Amino acid sequence: MDQHHTRVPIEPLPATRPRPVKQPSHTHYYTRRVRESLTTRFVKLLCAIFLGILFIVGLVLFIMWLSLRPHRPRFHVKAFSIQGLNQATGVQNAQVSFDVTARNPNQNIGIYYNAMDATVYYEEKSIGQTPLLFPFYQPKKNTTWIHGELSGATLAVDSAKWQSFMDEMSKGTVVFRLDLKSRIKFKVSNWWDSKNHRMHASCQVTVGKDGQILLSSKDKRCSVYFS
Repeated sequence: MDQHHTRVPIEPLPATRPRPVKQPSHTHYYTRRVRESLTTRFVKLLCAIFLGILFIVGLVLFIMWLSLRPHRPRFHVKAFSIQGLNQATGVQNAQVSFDVTARNPNQNIGIYYNAMDATVYYEEKSIGQTPLLFPFYQPKKNTTWIHGELSGATLAVDSAKWQSFMDEMSKGTVVFRLDLKSRIKFKVSNWWDSKNHRMHASCQVTVGKDGQILLSSKDKRCSVYFS
């Protein structure tokens, strides 16, 4: 007996579709980029503002420092002479006279001077000393004329020193040093004065055979320092 086989049709499996790849959101991407850009710009703006303010403050402080920084007074020798230098008996008749200008170069600062003394040196040894001025105030951009004389008791010239003068004079010139001393303080405004400074003005002076200052020393600027 023949067996009949019945073929059962096989249904094909449904085709599987590939899963879609999730694409990044363009809106979210550009939003993040814009946010980062705005943050960077804001930080840069803050830095620029801070640096600008810092520069302006530094510039103002520098200008104030320049305008309020005291400059030393300036001294110039205008005249210097020794009378009787060419006399054999000049020890008793000698007289030293000089004129010096004191200039306040400051634009906004005045100078207070206490009493000023003058000392004349020869070979770094004092040959006389005398007081010059009572305390005074020197305004800004002002020049004060200082005159002084040494004679008699204010001179300390013995015969040995005088002979040294004569020996050097025979060579044509004699070199002296005029030293001015005072205590000064700077007045910046009505509300601030500096502390006292001990000021020295050292002036090298050369005189000729006639005892008069040489042109090379006239109007020469003196060295000024504080101690």
